[in-house]
Amino acid sequence: MTFKAFHEFHRKLYMRYAHIQMGTGREAEKVVDRVFADLKRRWGHVQEQPSVPDYAWKTLREEVQRWLDERGLPPQVVGTGAFTKALQRLWIHEMRDALTVLPQEIGLYAAIAKLPDRRYDVIVLRFMLGMEEDATADYLGCDKATVRSHVRHARRQIAAELGLPHHDPDHDAEQ
Repeated sequence: MTFKAFHEFHRKLYMRYAHIQMGTGREAEKVVDRVFADLKRRWGHVQEQPSVPDYAWKTLREEVQRWLDERGLPPQVVGTGAFTKALQRLWIHEMRDALTVLPQEIGLYAAIAKLPDRRYDVIVLRFMLGMEEDATADYLGCDKATVRSHVRHARRQIAAELGLPHHDPDHDAEQ
């Protein structure tokens, strides 16, 4: 894959991710541009990695986190439309009657933020950015079963953190 093709394919999603994490489009664009400039400069090394998309995604995550850390900010996800949509998608089975209350729950994003990096990434990509399972797997350099596993474990961890009931609709369907 050429750098140009990689850039064209990934830029829009990278911008969406940076924007919901940083809360500002202008700064998000600067960070994403910096990430792509870095990837382009090291493109030969990047292509030698076991998974180019995974390596690039980690580079983006690190740069966004560095920007937030320099300003002493947490991710700015809470209160965004993406956050509300994520709640609805993530908890539709467990919280049918409480969906209108959850966006105000201060602890929800804190619970999501406590997820290990990969689970956090899967939740952001799948539920906040609305990506399909196969696209999420491609971006993170893993298979769809791994994405499903991360979602299942993340739901369980978030439910436990918030003291919510939890059942696994995927597991229930297999029974």
